[in-house]
Amino acid sequence: MAVRNYKPDLCIIGAGSAGLSLAAGAAQLGLSVVLFEAGEMGGDCLNYGCVPSKALIAAAAQAQAMRETHKFGIAATEPVLDWPRVKAHVKGVIAAIAPNDSQARFEGLGVVVFRERARFADAASVESESTRVRARRTIIATGSRAAMPPIPGLNEVGALSNETIFDIDALPRHLIVLGAGAIGVELGQAFRRLGSQVTIVEAAAALAGADREAAGIVLARLRAEGVEVLEGWRAAKAERNADGVTLALEGPSTRTIAGSHLLVAAGRKPNFDGLNLEAAGIAFDKRAIATSPTLRSTTNPNVWALGDAAGGGFTHSAGWHASVFVRNVLFKAHTRADALPMPAVTYCDPELAQIGLTEAQARQQFGDRVTVTRVDFHDNDRAQAQRDTEGFCKLVIGKGARLLGATIVGAEAGELIAPLALAMASKLGVRALTSPALPYPTRAEIIKRAAGAYFTPTLFSKGTRALVGALKRIP
Repeated sequence: MAVRNYKPDLCIIGAGSAGLSLAAGAAQLGLSVVLFEAGEMGGDCLNYGCVPSKALIAAAAQAQAMRETHKFGIAATEPVLDWPRVKAHVKGVIAAIAPNDSQARFEGLGVVVFRERARFADAASVESESTRVRARRTIIATGSRAAMPPIPGLNEVGALSNETIFDIDALPRHLIVLGAGAIGVELGQAFRRLGSQVTIVEAAAALAGADREAAGIVLARLRAEGVEVLEGWRAAKAERNADGVTLALEGPSTRTIAGSHLLVAAGRKPNFDGLNLEAAGIAFDKRAIATSPTLRSTTNPNVWALGDAAGGGFTHSAGWHASVFVRNVLFKAHTRADALPMPAVTYCDPELAQIGLTEAQARQQFGDRVTVTRVDFHDNDRAQAQRDTEGFCKLVIGKGARLLGATIVGAEAGELIAPLALAMASKLGVRALTSPALPYPTRAEIIKRAAGAYFTPTLFSKGTRALVGALKRIP
């Protein structure tokens, strides 16, 4: 078969969130684009990550709601699980979203799509089984996959990852989750609510990057629902047994746990295998390609890395990276990839959302120049009406009423972080959060109340009272 040769404006390797965002934008701006994808269009997020996990979490939330209707004077009941139908629900959600990421859609936009594995032939060329591309610019957007830690026996026990957990034949009797980051906590709680016994094992602290007070609320809920969370325990060995897998642990002592399934959620690693980055002179390590703040390779000026390939970590950061490329390369701006604070949400119940610095990080960086305001959902009328008052909103504020960060833990925290992301992206001070008239009753009022709390000492000070006393005499 003759090799086809292309010389497009852009060659994009990877049809996940970053690659597709860039391909769509560039094609609609009139650039010629060649896109390579060896796996599924939509990448990890659509097929194995964000979409299926949130669909499963939604099913689990419905099951849990059935157990908790007594709060509203309605008889509670234990749900009857139909695992094949739960899986069909998950697959149905993927199928509903898939057309947005499909090969047909992108070919309709003018993108040339090759469903083949691509590799660098040299510093300026990319090749696949049928094609050789010499583009003006090449973009690596290959995403990441679950990292398998070097635990003896792990490769022999049939450990699951986020790529395989949604296709298992039966609901796990006892799911052992290795890793208590966002993925481990989300899926651990979801499977517990669907009826599995769940044990989460974490070598360090669960939800280590989160505000510790907020993480404590989440972990208390998980434990109250029957999830066993083991912190400070390291998996030393994995073995098959007659019913599944046995995990030997080392920590405060030694112990073993036996389960029917083992899910590894102990971090991610970028998909660089087979790319032949060395042939293109591209510097990289086990975490990311070495890039400048504008995402350009530090060692090959014709190459950019986006998303997880550049250490992005979130689907929304991959989309932002695509925007950074368009701004800088196509519109000749100079936007840094780190120009925006990136929100992070753990979609457990209660949800945990953060942006910017945590309280601990801010105090370490700025000392006593930090002010923290905190309002509980217990004091929010909508939360009371919903009988869901767990959690709080915390604002971390610096000199000049500058918003340094925020943490929200509670129902719909992922939605509520949006105005705070807007405020920080727009460099608005805390005062701006006190200005809007918000509908009552809404959970969003908690943000305005937390912002207002910052000004309360000044507003009701002796000086202000004296000013009001003087002004009241003016007709």
